[in-house]
Amino acid sequence: MRDVLEELMTRWHAGEEIGVGTVVATFRSAPRPPGASMLVTQEGAAVGSVSGGCVEGAVYELAESVVASGAPVLERYGVSDDDAFAVGLTCGGILDVYVEKISRETFPELGDIAADIAEGRPVALATVIEHPDPTWLGKRLVIRPESHDNEGTLGSTRADGAVHDDAMGLLASGTNATLTYGPDGERRGEGMRVFVWAFAPKPRMLVFGAIDFAAAVAKVGAFLGYQVTVCDARPVFATHSRFPDAHEVVVDWPHRYLLAEQEAGRIDQRTVVTVLTHDPKFDVPLLEVALRLPEVAYVGAMGSRRTHEDRVTRLLEVGLSKEELARLSSPIGLDLGARTPEETAISIAAEIIAGRWGGTGERLVSTEGRIHGELDHLP
Repeated sequence: MRDVLEELMTRWHAGEEIGVGTVVATFRSAPRPPGASMLVTQEGAAVGSVSGGCVEGAVYELAESVVASGAPVLERYGVSDDDAFAVGLTCGGILDVYVEKISRETFPELGDIAADIAEGRPVALATVIEHPDPTWLGKRLVIRPESHDNEGTLGSTRADGAVHDDAMGLLASGTNATLTYGPDGERRGEGMRVFVWAFAPKPRMLVFGAIDFAAAVAKVGAFLGYQVTVCDARPVFATHSRFPDAHEVVVDWPHRYLLAEQEAGRIDQRTVVTVLTHDPKFDVPLLEVALRLPEVAYVGAMGSRRTHEDRVTRLLEVGLSKEELARLSSPIGLDLGARTPEETAISIAAEIIAGRWGGTGERLVSTEGRIHGELDHLP
């Protein structure tokens, strides 16, 4: 929903009724992850995508029908269709799409949720997408970590409590998911499916070293959706004019800044750390901190193989274990034959993406099987 939220809010504020289709579960090589949404406006415009083009037409027609009836629908699309000529995913995937009507009347809480997202405050939205009792279908629960009181209800106190606990975990990882419970929120059993949007703040990319390579890495990181911070102890180099794509430029000793951010709770398991200084007085104390952080998703350091060997020796001397050193990606990036700062930034981004989704970094033409790993399992 985040990709279409600005357009959705414009329509919502104008009092329109909008059909919204959202991917809530995927299987095999579905091209869009859970949470991807498509809007169908009152004048018939389509905004966003649920499948990259494979089933957009069918979802469009269903959205028009849902707006007219007011009743939400959960529909499955893919190769499991009986008719080989019916709507299906040409890439061989299967996805569940939940289609609902959204307006100021049907979803009055949306304004506050959008404000939370805009301000970077974590908020989760849980929606009943399947239930044996049709009166539960479409009920919503809004969960905010800083509040002890939820907004709305899914249908019972027991269900609200179970989903609240699970949604807090999804918020911590920034993951959207469809959860299955018994009809009254029982942990064991099935019958109720709840989709949870976890609108966590953007993941962070910390770029240490105010060099020309850092400017390219910051640009690519911002493009990928990271909240990018560039940090360097040298004020003459760490300036906003040199890093226009960074959200924040900090003048501080790198290891001191990273430790302060960790102590303030601003580092999590989605954070990626890139160390581009290749200067021992900066990167050794920085990596000593970074490689001992349990939360971060990635730590990479730039430098030649000779620089890497010297760095490893110094890190062993300050007490890092071989297990801690195994977390370090150095030399940084995938082997793309990169030469320029921009090419090197793509190499670094490719390694981060591969680590996030379990990719091998090999050419797809040389591999077999699924292109995309499974993001979610259907029940």
